[in-house]
Amino acid sequence: MAQLKTDLLVIGAGSGGLSVAAGAVQMGAGVILLEGHEMGGDCLNYGCVPSKALIAAATQAHAMTHARPFGITGAPPQVDYAAAMDHVARTIAHIAPVDSQDRFEGLGVQVIRAYGRFLSPTQVQAGDDTITARRIVIATGSSPLVPPIPGLDTVPYLTNESLWQLRDRPDHLLIIGGGPIGMEMAQAHRRLGSQVTVIEGATALGRDDPETAAFVLDQLRADGVQIAEHAQVTQVSGKPGAITVTTRDGQTEGQRFTGSHLLIAVGRRANTDRLDLDKAGIETTRTGIRVDAGLRTTNRRVYAIGDVAGGLQFTHVAGYHAGVILRSALFALPSRAQTHHIPWATYTRPELAQVGLTEAQARDRHGDRVEVARFEITHNDRAIAERENRGLIKVMVHKGRPVGVSIAGPQAGELIALWSLALANRLKMSQVAAMVAPYPTIAEVNKRAAGAYFAPRLFENPTVKKVTGAVQRWLP
Repeated sequence: MAQLKTDLLVIGAGSGGLSVAAGAVQMGAGVILLEGHEMGGDCLNYGCVPSKALIAAATQAHAMTHARPFGITGAPPQVDYAAAMDHVARTIAHIAPVDSQDRFEGLGVQVIRAYGRFLSPTQVQAGDDTITARRIVIATGSSPLVPPIPGLDTVPYLTNESLWQLRDRPDHLLIIGGGPIGMEMAQAHRRLGSQVTVIEGATALGRDDPETAAFVLDQLRADGVQIAEHAQVTQVSGKPGAITVTTRDGQTEGQRFTGSHLLIAVGRRANTDRLDLDKAGIETTRTGIRVDAGLRTTNRRVYAIGDVAGGLQFTHVAGYHAGVILRSALFALPSRAQTHHIPWATYTRPELAQVGLTEAQARDRHGDRVEVARFEITHNDRAIAERENRGLIKVMVHKGRPVGVSIAGPQAGELIALWSLALANRLKMSQVAAMVAPYPTIAEVNKRAAGAYFAPRLFENPTVKKVTGAVQRWLP
């Protein structure tokens, strides 16, 4: 058994842990990285990367039957589901070297392929090694939440971890959960030829602005996805190939849905079970590890980042957290994590994106002092040319500054990045309006939204018209 010492110990080689390890070792710290499962974590192997690869395949299939408006004769696609999954696997394999053990060892990180568990506030056991570290970062991520539904243990079911092992296309995919994962996989499988039913206990895409979410839900229904909302699952029964989900609507009896496959997509739970956190004096909450504004746990030597910290569960949040704690862990400088500028996106077609406050949240916080600038994407020339001009951008503005943005439409995930920049740096709407976007681009949507904020002030203001008239009379 080896006794190891290091400046920084990172537990978990997902996106957050890898960012911490790479940043710290390149700035001169000694780093040990533990990973008992897959390098790259959930995002690379089971989440963001494979799902977007399957969505891309589904988009190609959909285009084949929707080409006639462009003057091209369409044809029903011949979907080879196994080949589509091969595309998913190749995508993962293409990206994997960036997250690989070889790369990180080349940077100077000592990588140990074992799970870690605390022995004391400063010591962690990993396989046959005992590691003592000045600072420790827990970046163990999260796993699919499997709810205690009666009968679920009697039938086969999929999660985002096991879905990618399928080789035969589901005939009828039942999805419990109408959040981003559920909706992305619903549309992808429908466009690849499966029947799909989504069963949601509350409102589908309920975390997003209802007005923009409606564009996505309308498109999914147009694609043929059945969406049952306010349907509480009470029981699962059946056998492989014939699985039945029974629901209840409030206090009344609901419906029964039968399909060939079942995907559970109701959320995620923080990975803390293996860590023996009590031995390190680290407290947890219902959603993960308790952290302060600087992402320190109740053990001041230990930080928690990403999904395991119990906040927003997105890959880019874990990467952002890595930058926050490197300042503190390496240089002992104060550093705080913020959330007001964190965007998220759902990669359906159309895409759905949000940063900051929704309209309802902005009105709750700021009352009548909130203005909502709107621009319908139906008026964007590039979107019109590509026949993807259904959507909307809403910018919630308080005292001349954006405090939240909701977007539904093509490239919404790309468009939202500008507004994250604006919120992070407290930019004014006038500064966004001053940007120039090349024509014709979807990026013009952002400028037009800023223009919509100023239009009433310029074009509907009697004072402006009087001043303009006076200046024109004075000019030679």
